[in-house]
Amino acid sequence: MSEQNWKQTLNLPAKDTRPQTDDVLNTKGKTFEDFNLKRELLMGIFEAGFEKPSPIQEESIPMALAGRDILARAKNGTGKTASFVIPCLQQIKPKLNKIQALILVPTRELALQTSQVVRTLGKHLGVNCMVTTGGTSLKDDILRFHDPIHVLVSTPGRVLDLASRNVADFSECPLFVMDEADKMLSREFKRIIEQILAFFPPNRQSLLFSATFPLAVKSFMDQHLTKPYEINLMDELTLRGISQFYAFVEEKQKLHCLNTLFSKLQINQSIIFCNSTNRVELLAKKITELGYSCYYSHAKMPQQARNKVFHEFRQGKVRNLVCSDLLTRGIDIQAVNVVINFDFPKTAETYLHRIGRSGRFGHLGLAINLMSWNDRYNLYKIEQELGTEIKPIPGNIDRSLYVNENEETVPKPFKIDQLPKGNETVHKRSGYEYKGQPEEQTTAPQPQQPQQPPQFQQAPQPGQPPIPQAPQQFAYPPYQAPPQFNGYPPQYGYPQQPPQSYQ
Repeated sequence: MSEQNWKQTLNLPAKDTRPQTDDVLNTKGKTFEDFNLKRELLMGIFEAGFEKPSPIQEESIPMALAGRDILARAKNGTGKTASFVIPCLQQIKPKLNKIQALILVPTRELALQTSQVVRTLGKHLGVNCMVTTGGTSLKDDILRFHDPIHVLVSTPGRVLDLASRNVADFSECPLFVMDEADKMLSREFKRIIEQILAFFPPNRQSLLFSATFPLAVKSFMDQHLTKPYEINLMDELTLRGISQFYAFVEEKQKLHCLNTLFSKLQINQSIIFCNSTNRVELLAKKITELGYSCYYSHAKMPQQARNKVFHEFRQGKVRNLVCSDLLTRGIDIQAVNVVINFDFPKTAETYLHRIGRSGRFGHLGLAINLMSWNDRYNLYKIEQELGTEIKPIPGNIDRSLYVNENEETVPKPFKIDQLPKGNETVHKRSGYEYKGQPEEQTTAPQPQQPQQPPQFQQAPQPGQPPIPQAPQQFAYPPYQAPPQFNGYPPQYGYPQQPPQSYQ
């Protein structure tokens, strides 16, 4: 392959012609070739559809290749994953049979996605990438370590388990990467992260990336990083391509409002967020009953089911996904152009990550918030903290704000060829039982005929037939308690039946 024509031999995807915002276009004009990357790595980058570096990639890749520790902050959907994957792949020696980079992420879905980015960008390098997460077979993972592994993508708990058993050896691993670093250094994970670092050499290189950096990151940086190079591209917090609206609706009107949105908006794919697991499943069932294709995903589901939902939604087999905050972090599905907060989030951080699922990589998207009267204080607080304006929803939303007229230009997602197998024997978690995704009804339900209550007669006279018995489905209407006894859930100890004096 000559120096001049190697680009002509590449299998390039169709060019993405969608308009983009300055979030990713405001660069210094560098190209990937300016970073002196390996030819095989450049081939993988261009064949993945990457044309030129985004601002965060321009800033971080040269410093990471120079060996500096990095603390980088950039908006959701501006190319942070490639900002650490490319330096990792450039520095890995494929002939050395050791783990040379550990990439830690907070969720299992993000681990799947990140590992696929590593495989796609490094497909010409001969680099082996393994993804391992909780909820999958530990025995299978241990067997996979008999093969050469250069990059390990994982969630923290599983890495600590493997390192503690001396299965994963990080004693000579030069690269330690944390995506969504603010989440990784929260109270939930911080102690595990520090235990993992004890297995690394002291002269490792650490790369930390996130959209938000609380004080926990500062204390970790002072303790574990060596003269880190700090990058902050957050001149504003929200993506410019996302139009944000709110609608005040009562709780009982939310489903009707959602049905109206589905009928009026041109949705390519949408993610709908709820604040609790129970509401996720119930809403997905209701949306399916309205006649729209819909899946749901939350943390209590078996891992195998979560993988299947994530895979099929990415491939476009279902249009709508209802989920908890499980999928707020890092999940990159280019076809999602609408995010709906069915339940309004309580913190600015959660809001920022939720709406960042649309408008990926500078493209246009829509965020709609269904709010009750009690959410108005959170709305004001989030607007103040993020320095953004969430407008009242108009009667007609301009299609140019979120619709791509040519859907063929939307990049197809990376195919997940190897999904980790879940532990099929585990179906319950904290009393939860997974009953599968809601299925669309192929035939319209027949209206039920009202049941006629049986006619009771007086006691039968001698020689007459017996009195007919009430059928099984017949039941007397439930007793209506006085208003002061309505609406109290049983766990609060209020009487479910009124006292005798009320009867």
